[in-house]
Amino acid sequence: MTQPQIIKRPKVEIEPELLAIIKAAPLEESQVIIHCIVSAPIYGEIGIRIWPSTYLYGSPDVHKSVLVHFENITAYPEWQYVAAGRSSFFTLFFSGLPKSVTHFDLIEEIPESNGFEVRGIERNESDVYYVRF
Repeated sequence: MTQPQIIKRPKVEIEPELLAIIKAAPLEESQVIIHCIVSAPIYGEIGIRIWPSTYLYGSPDVHKSVLVHFENITAYPEWQYVAAGRSSFFTLFFSGLPKSVTHFDLIEEIPESNGFEVRGIERNESDVYYVRF
């Protein structure tokens, strides 16, 4: 697997009506959202899945945010396959990070050698991130 690439500030367009609804809603609980892209090499498919033992580790405060939901990826022990030369897009939702956290690591703690791992993600105001594997 190639080195993960952190995508900074992609252009996102939100319908004005939806944006107004979101801004009017009270903030009850924070969360961190990570949109992921995994691309298979042109010569063969790859299998992906997410383990419930996937966490965010915040710094400088030692904090562990848990995976609370995921979309468009299967959970361990099932596999989801990405066809040769194609990409898969999925989203991970984590419990919120303390405001004092300035950067964090995304680590899938598994008993195998090929878990997701992205280190040194710089915190932003929206707590929405984009990562390409």
